[in-house]
Amino acid sequence: MRRSSSSQYYALQILETVIKTRWKILPRNQCEGIKKYVVGLIIKTSSDPANMEKEGVYISKLNMILVQILKQEWPKHWPTFISDIVGASRTSESLCQNNMIILKLLSEEVFDFSSGQMTQVKAKHLKDSMCNEFSQIFQLCQFVMENSQNAPLVHATLETLLRFLNWIPLGYIFETKLISTLVYKFLNVPMFRNVTLKCLTEIAGVTVNQYEEQFVNLFTLTMSQLKQMLPLNTNIRLAYSNGKDDEQNFIQNLSLFLCTFLKEHGQLIEKRANMREESPFSTSSTPLLSDVPPRRHLYLPVLSQVRLLMVSRMAKPEEVLVVENDQGEVVREFMKDTDAINLYKNMRETLVYLTHLDYADTERIMTEKLHNQVNGTEWSWRNLNMLCWAIGSISGAMHEEDEKRFLVTVIKDLLGLCEQKRGKDNKAIIASNIMYIVGQYPRFLRAHWKFLKTVVNKLFEFMHETHDGVQDMACDTFIKIAQKCRRHFVQVQVGEVMPFIDEILNNINTIICDLQPQQVHTFYEAVGYMIAAQTDQTVQERLIEKYMLLPNQVWDSIIQQATKNVDILKDAETVRQLGSILKTNVRACKAVGHPFVMVTKQPLIRSMRTVKRETLKLISGWVSRSNDPQMVGENFVPPLLEAVLIDYQRNVPAAREPEVLSTMATIVNKLGVHITGEIPKIFDAVFECTLNMINKDFEEFPEHRTHFFYLLQAATSQCFPAFLSIAPAQFKLILDSIIWAFKHTMRNVADTGLQILYILLQNVSGEDAAAQSFYQTYFCDVLQHIFSVVTDTSHTAGLTMHATILAYMFNLVEEGKVSVALSASSPANNQAHVQEYIANLLKTAFPHLQDAQVKVFVTGLFSLNQDIPAFKEHLRDFLVQIKEFAGEDTTDLFLEERETALRQAHEEKHKQQLSVPGILNPHELPEEMCD
Repeated sequence: MRRSSSSQYYALQILETVIKTRWKILPRNQCEGIKKYVVGLIIKTSSDPANMEKEGVYISKLNMILVQILKQEWPKHWPTFISDIVGASRTSESLCQNNMIILKLLSEEVFDFSSGQMTQVKAKHLKDSMCNEFSQIFQLCQFVMENSQNAPLVHATLETLLRFLNWIPLGYIFETKLISTLVYKFLNVPMFRNVTLKCLTEIAGVTVNQYEEQFVNLFTLTMSQLKQMLPLNTNIRLAYSNGKDDEQNFIQNLSLFLCTFLKEHGQLIEKRANMREESPFSTSSTPLLSDVPPRRHLYLPVLSQVRLLMVSRMAKPEEVLVVENDQGEVVREFMKDTDAINLYKNMRETLVYLTHLDYADTERIMTEKLHNQVNGTEWSWRNLNMLCWAIGSISGAMHEEDEKRFLVTVIKDLLGLCEQKRGKDNKAIIASNIMYIVGQYPRFLRAHWKFLKTVVNKLFEFMHETHDGVQDMACDTFIKIAQKCRRHFVQVQVGEVMPFIDEILNNINTIICDLQPQQVHTFYEAVGYMIAAQTDQTVQERLIEKYMLLPNQVWDSIIQQATKNVDILKDAETVRQLGSILKTNVRACKAVGHPFVMVTKQPLIRSMRTVKRETLKLISGWVSRSNDPQMVGENFVPPLLEAVLIDYQRNVPAAREPEVLSTMATIVNKLGVHITGEIPKIFDAVFECTLNMINKDFEEFPEHRTHFFYLLQAATSQCFPAFLSIAPAQFKLILDSIIWAFKHTMRNVADTGLQILYILLQNVSGEDAAAQSFYQTYFCDVLQHIFSVVTDTSHTAGLTMHATILAYMFNLVEEGKVSVALSASSPANNQAHVQEYIANLLKTAFPHLQDAQVKVFVTGLFSLNQDIPAFKEHLRDFLVQIKEFAGEDTTDLFLEERETALRQAHEEKHKQQLSVPGILNPHELPEEMCD
């Protein structure tokens, strides 16, 4: 009967699960039978090269199963495994090839992926066992590499060796023929060269003071061989562009080898240290060759080529996407931390360092390429863009006078290019690059007022250019300049009759008439930064009044119409205008800060959700920038709470705005103790009604649940005394909410819940009377809930905070901070009670655990509670143990070793405590110290 490949695979999957979880409770004869059967299948399938290729998926699964068996059996129940597999490998090349794969998998499982998969002690034993017997494996690898003509076998051996190189002793590498074999036999063979170069890179990445001569020899041999493979006149860039995948991989691997070796061992080759710090700036714009330090001189031609490449291929500084949001509004969305932006950051940093090393060469390259744009030999949008991005990226890397001279040349050439080119597309590209560059050089702009004014007026011209992207770029550049040159706009400059801000405000209608709403918001924020720089309060108030005149006129007009006919507020265009005005206010408030004064408007528009949201954002923004929390708390907050909270509480769930919760969180965080008295009122209005919205499942109202817990976090950290005065039932509801939060499937909610709990526990410990009542009622309950998420695989991301909270709680008990009896049966010893409580809790939840396992785990909770990383790894070890059933024989769990290590940790902790007078209670001191 023909076997089904899918049924085979499912059967092996089940077998693998059994091996991982229940191997130790299987009778020994069954373990031996399974082991023998799996080995037999592997030998049978992999002994025939044709069959091995045909049954690739099947044998890969068998190999993984054998490795899982080895993790259970080796070395205790299979001490001869290494000699067995090495011996078998000499009988057949195809079998040897598969055995190499098994050894590679075993190395990965033990050295790379053991964390969270096996306990620390077990992983250490397997690592030690593999290191102790590695000589046999290494000899096999050498034998294959030196004698075999079988290409797949050699390739598998090289791949396996690559996995070994990050842990085997250097003696195996440098005291054998390994380096010369790799370099002379495999580096120039196309099918082996990539994996060989990876092996050499792995060796080059080792940082040791020993074997200096051998590292130099490694580099010398490799480079001499590479020179034979790559003629001196090889254009690497061209070779990469025209190469096939394998050839491109080789060039990438070659780059990694050179970078790795020079990073770790460059001083061995050059006999000099840190090139960058020898002379950050040259003293001359055209340094003589004799001025160049020797080490830098060595790299002059190469670095010049790198500069040219960087300038020619500069990445885009940022990505801007125009999108439609949920409210049907067209907004700008910035993609942060994308690969493209990260590439730009890396290239920018590299080009800055390259400029420091020889800024005359950087200037020469950029100036030549710009001239080639003007004369047409290199003209293209792409080339111009990348050149200008490169020019913008080195701002600040030159001396100021050199930068001035260079920038004048750049702007002059670009303006000339703009005059020369015809067509709106060409002019738009050139204009956007001019704007990008001038926005990148605020130091130059601040030093040259007339140029700054000319640039800003040019930006105002571009704000009327409707070509796609130009207005966005103009507004972007304007806000960058406004932030960096703000004071210059509110001062009367030489040759001027008034500050430039007055000219802007006098012509604001004309300047922004062609801008889209989101561009207007950016413009208002930019002008707000200028106004914020005015230190004269009277003048500033006058500027703000003029600044907000236009949006206030539109607002008043709508409100006047609404007083005559409230239906005007149902008009979509009216609501859009109101939303845009409020967004303008939000951006203005962000820039101006505390002096921005909000005027409470008519409540007729309360039902308009977009307007409500923007109003709340405006309030939140203004409060967060206020510098007088007491004034805000006394005069502004009470009427705000009255209006906002009642509206939120009485509304149907779907109409409640999550911004109410985020605004409350902002207010609590900003005002702190000044709003403590209002916390009960806030909680009365939003707590229970919001909880009823989000506690039905883990999915509905995601924004509400996020902001709800941010509010709870703010109240816990800023206004904790308010918790001491609320009714026990409401406090129980709060604690239940925190527990529910850290059990949440949304990562940000779970993390916030853990942070709130940690803050709450710390705050509680500072209130003696309240603390003991809290401990008596909730301490053990909280422990139980924390352990429920610790042992839940969907919450492993929170393990660090789990460890932090548990260690804190166990430390409270150990130091006697929990003075109230946690148990009526053992009132005198809370530590013993907590140990027994946790042990019983775990035995009930995981009945398959041995008593010895539980005992060692609970002991560690107290021994390691002042070493969070060790405590975390102790928890991780336990998570490994609960996945598998332990049999009667627990010797291979290494519990005795773990117990000894924990006892030593406890003794060390106790010794440290004894060294600090007063840390230990008198009854914990040794008798000789009490005399």
